[in-house]
Amino acid sequence: MKGLLTLQKLQDKIASDAIETVIVAFTDHYGRLMGKRFDAEFFAELAATSGTHGCDYLLTTDMEMDPVPGYRFANWELGYGDFHLVPDLATLREAAWLDKTALVLCDVVSDKTHALIPEAPRSVLRTQIEAAQMTGFQCFAASELEYYVFENTYRQAFEHHYQDLTPAGWYLEDYHILQGARTEPFTAAARRHLKNSGVPVENSKGEWGLGQHELNVRYAEALDMADRHVVYKQCLKELADTMGLSVTFMAKFAADRAGSSCHIHISLWQNGQNAFAGNQKFGPVAGSDIFRWFLGGWIARVPDVMPFYAPTVNSYKRFADASWAPTRLAWSYDNRTAGFRVVGHGPNLRIECRIPGADCNPYLAFAASLASGLDGLKNKTEPPECFTGDIYAAKHLPRVPYTLGEAVATFKNSDFVKKTFGENVVEHYAHFYQKEYEAFNQAVTDWERRRYFERI
Repeated sequence: MKGLLTLQKLQDKIASDAIETVIVAFTDHYGRLMGKRFDAEFFAELAATSGTHGCDYLLTTDMEMDPVPGYRFANWELGYGDFHLVPDLATLREAAWLDKTALVLCDVVSDKTHALIPEAPRSVLRTQIEAAQMTGFQCFAASELEYYVFENTYRQAFEHHYQDLTPAGWYLEDYHILQGARTEPFTAAARRHLKNSGVPVENSKGEWGLGQHELNVRYAEALDMADRHVVYKQCLKELADTMGLSVTFMAKFAADRAGSSCHIHISLWQNGQNAFAGNQKFGPVAGSDIFRWFLGGWIARVPDVMPFYAPTVNSYKRFADASWAPTRLAWSYDNRTAGFRVVGHGPNLRIECRIPGADCNPYLAFAASLASGLDGLKNKTEPPECFTGDIYAAKHLPRVPYTLGEAVATFKNSDFVKKTFGENVVEHYAHFYQKEYEAFNQAVTDWERRRYFERI
């Protein structure tokens, strides 16, 4: 695939001075790339096979990079030692948007046991992929990311306290070719650089917000797709930075703007065939029992794993009726008011979960989705009846959680979650999300000042 590199190809590019730097990185809880930049020759000679080390506090920090107390995995008492970053050379690629740079993603491994650290996001997904393989399935996935583009630089946005920013569009441009053309210098560059970095692109379009866009990449095996997702976000942020722009993947940038989603598409495959395909009728859908029970489990386990779909306080601001974001746990065929929208037919039949926002960590969101569906297969979980009509108006249907605090309380007490991901992993992430929630509750917001400064 264009943009992907073997070690030999990397060495050839180093010899011709086409590559000088290799970024060695992994994602933290938030989905941010963390790591080091290596001299390319040193990487090819040593680090490509021996890896490198990183401080284990990186799996216990908050957004400000402050080490948060209360984690069993790493803390001051244990001295914040190292873990091992092992490059997955299948992810080695050119970072085409950067000058003479390659990028490789890593698994996070214990220095002591040499086993994958289960708390690392990529490890969480690997475990669920292995569980699927044990039952004879391969999981293919895609994530549809939405984002807002602003004409302000990130530095300007920071200095303006992220207020009064200028969106890249001045009217709603959903599918609008004229308005979309005005951001083509950025979007075309993003498509080109992603394609040249081993992330094959399908298309891009304007979305239902001022300056909001969507760029879709081709589906792949679940781990590969999660890797593409993080490369995509890194590329767009850094590209915007070089072009005097900024992009945000916040789930809800402003109360009066559409939220930004990360719709997840999944299908299971067996012996080279889509295992969801079949002749049984489920409402308007023809599918298999595999489809039926996977869908049933995926829907049923949403409350248990909700923080993996909606990891921030801001995530829950997106779940508003008539906003294109789902609010109810139901499924339908090709219905965008549904939390689960079934699309395609026959060999391309798949399930689209519209619950995650663009702020999700793809490794965790894919892991939650796959684990839930596999639980449905194991227990032959029946999905609800296919819903027809406006699901926003169906107030009798169960609703997604209202807040991160509510979601974390269910997550940390769920027997399913503990059994599926392991008690240490659940304790680790429950602590992470709880501290994120507490940090918000202690903050004084602009909304409070506007509401109470004079009139309270």
